[in-house]
Amino acid sequence: MRTYLFEAAASLLIRVRQDSALKTWGRDLAKRMGFKHAAAALARKLSVVLHAMWRSKTPFRAWPV
Repeated sequence: MRTYLFEAAASLLIRVRQDSALKTWGRDLAKRMGFKHAAAALARKLSVVLHAMWRSKTPFRAWPV
């Protein structure tokens, strides 16, 4: 699971063209800490977001209200 989350985070930073709050946060972090550290942090953040979505049964929102 950790590998899949890391891959998702790396893909979000590299391949996804549409901006989101997660991508903006990860991109800013990558400038300060480097790509691998940012991808690992973004993977953890993704897991927290996905778990919260699963528990509350809400869809993903790219920009939280």
